[in-house]
Amino acid sequence: MKLSRALHDLATRLGHDFARPELLREALTHPSIATPTRPDNQRLEFLGDRVLGLVVAEALLERDAEATEGQLAPRFNALVRKEACAEVAREIGLGEALKLGRSEMLSGGRRKDAILADALEAVIAAVYLDSGFEAARAVVLRLWGGRIAGVRADARDAKTSLQEWAQARGQTPPAYVALSRDGPDHAPDFTVEVRLADGATAQGRAGSKRQAEQRAAAALLAQLTGTVGDRRAE
Repeated sequence: MKLSRALHDLATRLGHDFARPELLREALTHPSIATPTRPDNQRLEFLGDRVLGLVVAEALLERDAEATEGQLAPRFNALVRKEACAEVAREIGLGEALKLGRSEMLSGGRRKDAILADALEAVIAAVYLDSGFEAARAVVLRLWGGRIAGVRADARDAKTSLQEWAQARGQTPPAYVALSRDGPDHAPDFTVEVRLADGATAQGRAGSKRQAEQRAAAALLAQLTGTVGDRRAE
């Protein structure tokens, strides 16, 4: 099977030469276009999630031999969460190679975090099945290397940090209120406000409600702690 130009270019960016190119095609096939003879990428995504997790966990252990499980867990979560996977997928132009059904394509599927993240995990599984763990490990470390090296010592997400800040001061957990949803269905824009019991508030805006909540929490943390900003929202 010969790869299309889009798939060939993606394989080049991955740095992997597929002996079984049909695996890459399957990894990029969304359920919206799957057929009995063209399987979707969900099974590969299941496997790739585990391969990614193992590689990242191993890399974190090697990077910090003194870190406890409690310190490693938030770093791990920050590196393998869907938003992080989607960011990596965008960096390598994975969306351009996705095989989507018409409705999903028209609704902006090539830009959706969940679709991009699942497809990237499926691609990792495709590399693993094509050439083994070391090949998959090499691809993951190539794509995640900078993130692993730069992950925060305290990599808790902004919502978790804000909740802990409030609880440490005897306050109830923060409340998140959706203020608006603008834009077309394929590219929505959410505005969320976070509120503390003492009256402190901040807003966040993003393409998903979850990310808008994170940005609101990060903005409020920055206010409360006197910092300029907080990368945990990213």
